[in-house]
Amino acid sequence: MGMFAIDADSARVRFPPPLVFVGFLLIGRAIDDLFGLNPAIPAAVRWILGGGAIAVGAATMAAGLLAFRQAGNNPEPWKRDDAFVVAGIYRFTRNPMYLGMAVASFGIAVAANCLGGLLTLPLAILAVRVFVIGAEEAHLSARFGQSYSEYRDRVRRWI
Repeated sequence: MGMFAIDADSARVRFPPPLVFVGFLLIGRAIDDLFGLNPAIPAAVRWILGGGAIAVGAATMAAGLLAFRQAGNNPEPWKRDDAFVVAGIYRFTRNPMYLGMAVASFGIAVAANCLGGLLTLPLAILAVRVFVIGAEEAHLSARFGQSYSEYRDRVRRWI
């Protein structure tokens, strides 16, 4: 049965995407510890840059979640989508929640002085792109047809 019930009419993603970003940050931290990768960046600089990125990432995720909730959708990619969301932040990016997670992960890595986290971030983005976004886009194309195709042509995946 698994950790949670997967709706038949969904993207059928089998794991929470935030765990991908957390997992790669932890792998990055392990790489730092293993190889001693700790750049000498002043703490104030790390906290200002990292904190700013965390704030921007959190705001981007929140805007995506708000638009999803307003449309009556559940943000979990293993749940059915009842509406096709094109309002709010979805006018500018097709994946604001994943974009926000990536930006927040960047900020966490910077604030934590985790060079390994910065090095593994592209792998986290690639994993989400291949295993999550790919499934979601296929599902949305099948469910919403031409409307989704036109939206996909009009709005970029990330920014």
